[in-house]
Amino acid sequence: MSELTTSQTAERLNVGASTVRLWCKQGKFPNARAQDTPRGSVWLIPENDVKDFDKPKRGRVPKAKAEEAPATATDGATPRAAKKGGGNNGSNGANGQTGG
Repeated sequence: MSELTTSQTAERLNVGASTVRLWCKQGKFPNARAQDTPRGSVWLIPENDVKDFDKPKRGRVPKAKAEEAPATATDGATPRAAKKGGGNNGSNGANGQTGG
């Protein structure tokens, strides 16, 4: 059985080598193993794992919806709308100096 490096696997799957290392750490390649070398450990991925691999969809997994929405204020005011002064704290310019 032939084993591939993270770079070789990344090239075959059209992704970055760091993505392949992440998938190895997450256990997405069930037979991948970390091999210690003088320069540090490297991942070796069996070719069969790469052949049978389905790339996960991009993006985050959506959050599960709560059965009941949290209670909200009924007056429609938001914390930002209630804040006054525009957030400049009396400064006069980007460098924080006051007039004078």
